[in-house]
Amino acid sequence: MQVNELEKKYNFNIVRWFSVATVIYLVFGTFVGVYIAAELAWPFLNFDNPYLSFGRLRPVHTNAVIFAFGGCVLMASAFYSVQRTCGVKLWSDKLAWFTFWGWNLIIVLAVITLPMGFTQGKEYAELEWPIDILIAIVWLSFTFNFIMTIANRKSTHIYVSNWFFLSMMVMITYLHVVNSLAIPVELFKSYSIFSSVQDAMIQWWWGHNAVGFYLTAGFLGIMYYFVPKQAERPIYSYRLSVLHFWCLTFGYVWLGAHHLQYTALPDWTGSLGAAISIAMIVPSWGGAVNGMMTLSGAWDKLRTDYVLRFLIMSLAFYAMSTFEGPVMALKVVNALSHYTDWTIGHVHSGALGWVGMVGAGAIYHLVTRLWNTEMYSTRLVNTHFWLATIGIAIYITAMWISGIMQGLMWRDYDEFGTLTYTFAESVAAMHPYYVMRFVGGFIYFLGGVIMLYNVVMTLRQAGAERNVSAEPVRA
Repeated sequence: MQVNELEKKYNFNIVRWFSVATVIYLVFGTFVGVYIAAELAWPFLNFDNPYLSFGRLRPVHTNAVIFAFGGCVLMASAFYSVQRTCGVKLWSDKLAWFTFWGWNLIIVLAVITLPMGFTQGKEYAELEWPIDILIAIVWLSFTFNFIMTIANRKSTHIYVSNWFFLSMMVMITYLHVVNSLAIPVELFKSYSIFSSVQDAMIQWWWGHNAVGFYLTAGFLGIMYYFVPKQAERPIYSYRLSVLHFWCLTFGYVWLGAHHLQYTALPDWTGSLGAAISIAMIVPSWGGAVNGMMTLSGAWDKLRTDYVLRFLIMSLAFYAMSTFEGPVMALKVVNALSHYTDWTIGHVHSGALGWVGMVGAGAIYHLVTRLWNTEMYSTRLVNTHFWLATIGIAIYITAMWISGIMQGLMWRDYDEFGTLTYTFAESVAAMHPYYVMRFVGGFIYFLGGVIMLYNVVMTLRQAGAERNVSAEPVRA
């Protein structure tokens, strides 16, 4: 089917806008992350300015990479793949544009309010109640449009990527609403209706499932569509993908309690979370193997297809982080890892390695299809891949070493039963690893800058090609 015919059949314009926004937010979010990493290594960089303090900028970073970058790549991929797999246009173009502008308004409000100190103090749910309401409205518009597009499909079958997207949409809706239940006292001040250990339990029921459904199920929807498309091969085992879906959907919701080991939470709750965490290794690795084995008989494609490298490397990080997380949930390991930089390393191996790389691969794929052109520079795509891979390796290695050292120093006692090291001494011991983390993060950030440049030049190239093709032929 010709490109102009596809344009008439589908709404690709909304996908273009989300795709460009994704790359911009990747650069912005990683820049803020690199800056606050530098603040930990060299504290004078906050310049005694409250708006530049680590505590104010850290939620800006997490919201930018999770909800700005992550949200835009999820919405671009979902709106694109649901149209292609269902053979119909989006149910409502107006609702799609409402989703785009509403989501970007939320991001702008986050960048304004969080540095000002307006926050609920909840991990991955810092935004205050008026913005929480707006999030719910925009997310529901996204969900409803997606569901109605599937309802209007021309085929009887619903492709597995759409099931993963649906799981994300439904779960995040009620997770966000329940965790955000609060009593407003001012325009930007509220108090959670939950208190004490119940508040902590609800928070991590949300917190881990934001990882499990937003950053895992949603991005698995991306993986199950874009890996077969980029490899030009069917998924290795469709039956395994369906099994992966059901196990993840019904298993992940039980895991949040493993964040609260050795706290006031009932001991059995943490044990249950740890047990199911270990069980979740099986479906997670099943999905990773399923994606990788899609290249069976076509591994040579990795020599020249740099976009496919992003997608396959992301699956390696997915497998690694979904093994490391359950191991850290075990009480005997958690006693060492809890509250240390090891957790930071684990989170970023998943966020930078799995989410960042599969997201980048999807955007590179979309740019060439949506603008009907080749990337401006495949060499720059390859450069981005290696910068991302090396940056992640440096970052997570620094945090693994730092975290294990922290855990050992914090629980080392002398013969009199007193702590061998003060907390200040443990902080000083971390400095070389904080510098190392900054270096790794900066390298990853440079990859994002190169991607933005490459995408901008590709769009200019596509515009020039259209202008040439539109010129009348002279006699």
